Amino acid sequence: MTITNLQSTTTLHNGVSMPWFGLGVFKVEEGSEVVSSVKAAIKNGYRSIDTAAIYGNETGVGQAIAEALQENGLSREDLFVTSKVWNADLGYESAIAAYEASLSKLGLDYLDLYLIHWPVKGKYKEAWRALETLYKEGRVKAIGVSNFQIHHLEDVMKDGEIKPMVNQVELHPLLAQQELHSFCQANGIQLEAWSPLMQGQLLDHPVLSDIAAKHGKSIAQVILRWDLQRGIVTIPKSIKEHRIIENANVFDFALSEDEMSRIGALNENRRVGPDPDNFNF
Repeated sequence: MTITNLQSTTTLHNGVSMPWFGLGVFKVEEGSEVVSSVKAAIKNGYRSIDTAAIYGNETGVGQAIAEALQENGLSREDLFVTSKVWNADLGYESAIAAYEASLSKLGLDYLDLYLIHWPVKGKYKEAWRALETLYKEGRVKAIGVSNFQIHHLEDVMKDGEIKPMVNQVELHPLLAQQELHSFCQANGIQLEAWSPLMQGQLLDHPVLSDIAAKHGKSIAQVILRWDLQRGIVTIPKSIKEHRIIENANVFDFALSEDEMSRIGALNENRRVGPDPDNFNF
């Protein structure tokens, strides 16, 4: 596994290449805020953008992509774009319609990755069948899930024809997800971290601060490097260009085994987001 720069990719189990590092746009406002952050990311070498129907900013993301491709001399194939189907649309027909709606807002002909956003009990299997249809028809490059625990993945794989290619979950040093990571690795499912910086709650942690000082790096950079060295795709969010650049400046240092262990030992199974086994939306 060689991760040397922002364009370095992992190969999903269907052969599709996915960048290890991307920009997340959760809670980034539709309009100029999302347009400027996505454009800044692409201009500075990011090739992966992650949005979702529920974020309400797919139109702005699409505008930013169109403008950035033109301004940076890139083609659509240079980017990896992810969106997600929301809980209200987890039926078979409704998930396919939701995919069409996301494409339309984004102004794209296809998505690189489409995910089921949450494992709503009794609904996600029908949605998975819809994603399999979209995939088999060649309308999406890869399909996966988000916020799925091991038992949800086992449930999908038991009846599904296609194994999820990606599982995007909350993951950061206080929620290291080691058991889920091992399961995904054993089954060829790429784990991806949302909220890798725990929404800013780790940026004064003494252990992380100590490691960061040794490398002359920020705590955010240390955490994102920890993700990459574990073989986890990571998508930090920022709306400030200098922070977007700084977050990605993680390819010129490596954490030692001891430092990786020290960070791993911080795990408390503590979430900032909802519990995938107990949510009501």
